[in-house]
Amino acid sequence: MPLIKTPEEIEKLKRGGAILSRVLRLAADQCRAGVSTEALEKMVRQEFEKVGGRPSFLGYQTSSKDAPYSGALCVSVNDEIVHGLSLPSRIIQDGDVVGLDLGLWYEGLATDMATTVMAGKVKPDVRALVEHTREALEQALLAVKEGAGVADIGAAIEDYIKPFKYGIVKDLTGHGVGHAVHEEPHIPNYREPRAPRVRLEAGMVLAIEPMITLGTWKIQVKQDGWTIVTADGSPAAHFELTVVVTKTGYELITPWP
Repeated sequence: MPLIKTPEEIEKLKRGGAILSRVLRLAADQCRAGVSTEALEKMVRQEFEKVGGRPSFLGYQTSSKDAPYSGALCVSVNDEIVHGLSLPSRIIQDGDVVGLDLGLWYEGLATDMATTVMAGKVKPDVRALVEHTREALEQALLAVKEGAGVADIGAAIEDYIKPFKYGIVKDLTGHGVGHAVHEEPHIPNYREPRAPRVRLEAGMVLAIEPMITLGTWKIQVKQDGWTIVTADGSPAAHFELTVVVTKTGYELITPWP
């Protein structure tokens, strides 16, 4: 699977990324107290169907032994870091912090992005967590350019987050994307000396996604087999963008929602 995308593939990815960003923005706008996660799920599927796109998470399996993911939109609430399910009976509550993660197949290529929404009156420390996680992604993007290393991305996130004493999730990483939902390289959100040294090259397409918690970095998986939560029940925040590496920096594939 080639990690370097052709100019034609990058243009296709940009078209898909623009659609993905628009739909995620719609989901974020509608994510408020009293709304069901099922309603968000239905809206996302309808919007993708209108443009001939296909949700990349729906039916996704990490292995042939695992149950396929049941939704198009991951909705992760409060202590849920990623992969929360869009359940019919689940209603967003005032004060919830909600991670929305969405992927799209369009013109044969995959894009991926996520945002965190604060529903109603959120506690000040949780609001700060969300704002700092978003800024961590901004800092990570500044490290992206041809000739830099994947490790520089994680170092930028860790250097920004460390003074706040938040937890940086270590068991989940960013990744390459395009020909598959998850490609090489893995992109840790912290300094990982044991990780392979990977040099960034122009044309690489990366999904960069800091996942930060108000407490521990350790995680657990709920009984549904998909939803990943903080081990101590502390709130989490998650932002993600797909970008293409250029000689001088990066270009957004998925515009900020």
